[in-house]
Amino acid sequence: MITKASAKYIRISTRKTRKVMDLVRGMPAVKADALLSNLSKRPCIYIKRVLRSAVDSADKRFHIPAANLYISLIKADGGPLIKRFRAASMGRATEILHRTTHITLELDKIKVSEKKISVDSENTEKKTTRKKTKAADPAEQTGHKIESKRKIKTKEK
Repeated sequence: MITKASAKYIRISTRKTRKVMDLVRGMPAVKADALLSNLSKRPCIYIKRVLRSAVDSADKRFHIPAANLYISLIKADGGPLIKRFRAASMGRATEILHRTTHITLELDKIKVSEKKISVDSENTEKKTTRKKTKAADPAEQTGHKIESKRKIKTKEK
C-alpha cells in the first residue's frame, strides 16, 4: 500500500456504491479516473473524489505519478442510518432509512515484470526464457488425438 484515502458519511447506499466499485477494482488509477468520468452513476462522483485524493497524496508524499499506481483495495462499508418518519394510512407512521457509506481506497505501485535471463555455461550469450502456457485441450499437449471411449454397437442379422 502506497497511499490510503477515505470518505465517510456519504449520503448514498452502499449497494449502489459497490456496483460502481466492482468496475474499477484493480484498474490503473488513470484508467479508473477516465472510466468514472464517463459513467452516469451518482456514486462515481464520490469515488472519483477519493481516488483523486489518494493520487495527490501519493504524488505529494512519495513523488509517484498517477501512471504508476493502481487500485489495490476499494471497499464501501455501511455508515450510520439517518431515520425519518412518513405519515402512513390509518394514522400510523412508517420509518424511512437514509443510508450512509464509508468509502476506503488504497493505491499501490504497479510492478513492472522483468525478463528472466539465463547464462549458458558453454556460450556466453544471453538467452531469454519464456513461460510455457498450457493448451486448453489435453490432446494438443501430447500431440495425439483422443478417440472417444464409447463404442458403437452394431446389430447382427
